[in-house]
Amino acid sequence: MAQFLIKYRFTNGSVEEWHREIARFIAAIDSDPALSGNITYRCMKSRNGTDYYHLATTADESATKALQEREFFKRYTESAKLAAGGELEVVPLEIIAETRHTL
Repeated sequence: MAQFLIKYRFTNGSVEEWHREIARFIAAIDSDPALSGNITYRCMKSRNGTDYYHLATTADESATKALQEREFFKRYTESAKLAAGGELEVVPLEIIAETRHTL
């Protein structure tokens, strides 16, 4: 399992349209037979600001590779860079410890 944190400050475009783009990306993952169940993706926003955090979890390297090969992933990545004004950071994460139950 691999996890990635994508973080940025929203600087360009319509917030409402950006939220719709995020929802379309997640729907594309959920409807792709090779990705559904092998990738989880969650987007969060700072309650009192314009900072965004996306958490992606992949079951294994083949799921990561499959996602990266999808045209919708390439379009979404470019859209995210635009929304962030080019300042997009992707941080690979490593789980050190966690609760027994996850939500």
